[in-house]
Amino acid sequence: MAPETFYLLFGITLSVTFVGIWIFLYSRKRRDHVEQAKYKMLDDDG
Repeated sequence: MAPETFYLLFGITLSVTFVGIWIFLYSRKRRDHVEQAKYKMLDDDG
């Protein structure tokens, strides 16, 4: 396999992985659960 092909496949794999993580974390179903920790931390400061 040529190095250009390897880097192209590697880049596509990374992009798909990051998009999958983003969709998992920021889907509407999970958004409230994920951001709850942030608001809890802000409440503890005040």
